[in-house]
Amino acid sequence: METIRISEEEKEFGFDQLGKIIKEYDVSTIVVGLPKNMNGTIGPRGEASQFFAGELERLFGLPVVLWDERLTTMAAERVLLEADVSRKKRKKVIDKMAASMILQGYLDSRK
Repeated sequence: METIRISEEEKEFGFDQLGKIIKEYDVSTIVVGLPKNMNGTIGPRGEASQFFAGELERLFGLPVVLWDERLTTMAAERVLLEADVSRKKRKKVIDKMAASMILQGYLDSRK
């Protein structure tokens, strides 16, 4: 799994890289993590994710699913701690692991 970092400040959203991945793997649906507040409301980060999802849909013409990502980073951190992964290694893989959990949650919901 590849994690693409985006930078709003630098106006870098990874669209070129995503386009290559979409073609290479014949992607049919895109899943984007939606950071909600713990009370279920959408804050500034969630609004940015919604905008990003809209741009993906517009650029690639594919359905985009926004998936609640609350607690995924904490869950990933817990798994890595239980596996006795060093702090340095955890920092390198935490985003990928959280992304995997988001995608798995979406896939499990389709069963």
